[in-house]
Amino acid sequence: MITVNPDGKIMVRRCLVTLRPFRLFVLGIGFFTLCFLMTSLGGQFSARRLGDSPFTIRTEVMGGPESRGILRKMSDLLELMVKRMDTLARLENSSELHRATGDMHFAADRLPAGASLMERIQAIAQNVSDIAVKVDQILRHSLLLHSKVSESRRDQCEAPSDPKFPDCSGKVEWMRARWTSDPCYAFFGVDGTECSFLIYLSEVEWFCPPLPWRNRTAAQAAPNPLPKVQAVFRTNLSHLLELMGSGKESLIFMKKRTKRLTAQWALAAQRLAQKLGDTRRDQKQILVHIGFLTEESGDVFSPRVLKGGPLGEMVQWADILATLYILGHGLRVTVSLKELQSNLGVPPGRGSCPLTMPLPFDLIYTDYHGLQQMKQHMGLSFKKYRCRIRVIDTFGTEPAYNHEEYATLHGYRTNWGYWNLNPKQFMTMFPHTPDNSFMGFVSEELNETEKQLIKGGKASNMAVVYGKEASIWKCLPSLLQVDPYLPYEYTCEGMLERIHAYIQHQDFCAAPGLALPGNNVPKSPFILAPNATHLEWAQNASLAPGAWPPAHSLRAWLAAPGRACTDACLDHGLICEPAFFPFLNGRDAFLKLQVPCDSTESEMNHLYPAFAQPGQECYLQKEPLLFSCAGSSTKYRRLCPCRDFRKGQVALCQGCL
Repeated sequence: MITVNPDGKIMVRRCLVTLRPFRLFVLGIGFFTLCFLMTSLGGQFSARRLGDSPFTIRTEVMGGPESRGILRKMSDLLELMVKRMDTLARLENSSELHRATGDMHFAADRLPAGASLMERIQAIAQNVSDIAVKVDQILRHSLLLHSKVSESRRDQCEAPSDPKFPDCSGKVEWMRARWTSDPCYAFFGVDGTECSFLIYLSEVEWFCPPLPWRNRTAAQAAPNPLPKVQAVFRTNLSHLLELMGSGKESLIFMKKRTKRLTAQWALAAQRLAQKLGDTRRDQKQILVHIGFLTEESGDVFSPRVLKGGPLGEMVQWADILATLYILGHGLRVTVSLKELQSNLGVPPGRGSCPLTMPLPFDLIYTDYHGLQQMKQHMGLSFKKYRCRIRVIDTFGTEPAYNHEEYATLHGYRTNWGYWNLNPKQFMTMFPHTPDNSFMGFVSEELNETEKQLIKGGKASNMAVVYGKEASIWKCLPSLLQVDPYLPYEYTCEGMLERIHAYIQHQDFCAAPGLALPGNNVPKSPFILAPNATHLEWAQNASLAPGAWPPAHSLRAWLAAPGRACTDACLDHGLICEPAFFPFLNGRDAFLKLQVPCDSTESEMNHLYPAFAQPGQECYLQKEPLLFSCAGSSTKYRRLCPCRDFRKGQVALCQGCL
């Protein structure tokens, strides 16, 4: 309040003079501005690119030079407001100091400064209002332009009725209702319009045909494959130890094991190199994702490594890494979900969309935890690339448990099955079933000095045997006259040899061979053996191209009722080979075995092909994924494909290396 004393001097009453209302006014202006901007622009941004920051949107709404200039001007004004607030704060502090000292007098010439500040604040508010109007005009113009463009292309953005793309219209309907369910769709440019749906479904996924008005060069073409490089054996494992990483007790254990076996691995590599001679080996790019060590899977092993926890899986993974590296292949190791996503090129979101780039790896070795993680985050790319996956499966998965529909119908569902992979993609710790591939591990070898030390020790023959349940040892035979024996397949050289053959010859991405009956299958190239007991590959018959194991090693028997093919082949000193089932899956094979087929039917059954008595009925396999060496029934005599094997290496035939 301003008063005049009897002497005519102007006085200011301190109790009513304060700058706090100005500060509150400025804060109000700033808050109002931010609220107005977020309200005006937020809806537009979210409609364009769900999940992105509004200030990094790449759309026509805020992409022009005019709008960018406005944003810069608004930023300058906000900065000016901050400076004014600092000035006001200092003035307010000064007024409070005068009140504390009891000073009751202010010079009259201080009033114009306050009035000037009020005028500036009012000017700022007016400028903000003008800018808001301008931005609103730009938004309206942009929306109008977008509406016109959409109207002009509406007839070009209708789901086509193309028999080559029968799922297109249904996928468009799904996108219309669910495109906001995963931010990855917005990442690929989906914005809720029909055109964006069709562009995504034709260029990112493959359910719709390309739009004729789209610039075909805009779609990024797959890069040309790099020239093949020859793999060279490695004996220095120091770089492998770096690739394995650190920080987890399990990784430390694996690295110690690898380092301890370095000399054995080096010697084994030299021996295998001499055995292979000049055989060319193409270098593969391999990703190893150890899923059970990720935090997302719980990583229950690492804390128990040094406390007597289970180490079998880590022993096997350490030997797998050493094998792949020594064979000379490019290797990438991941033990976290974030690393997996980065290496695969997973788009941001919840995993509904395909990968952002072609898969850069020829092979992926993982476990069931990693398999589940890849399925969740690769979208449709998982189905496209799953033929490159190799699953480290301790006990194996037989075909009856692997086929989802069949397992569900016949009660074979488990927590680890129904993946619909080629059964050979499952790689086991022991050769439980020939339906899977035997990966194995390495048992450490003793040198001559170590053997002599053991023989010269005070203790006599000793053995350590352990098991999870006491009932396991009820049938334990007498030991301690048993001579120690290490099978070749559990040596470093044996494992290198086996995995080399798998990498060079197993190809589950190639088109399947002859399998289904009724598809113009030619007559089988078999002849009845001289003793009339089994079929052999005719010497004058051409070998099946690309078949591995080589088809000339095939022998086929009709098993006795209730006998599995695994047992039937072992009875003849051979191994059942499921890769040969397609050659037998026809009526001609039964006829050459002199089996009378009164009728022939095709069904989905893991015991087929087989002959049923009574009834004289021959059954052929309808589903290639169900070809299985395991399983039996007293109703059927199974038609079994067998092969020879290398001494000490049951996983490979004599001509498989």
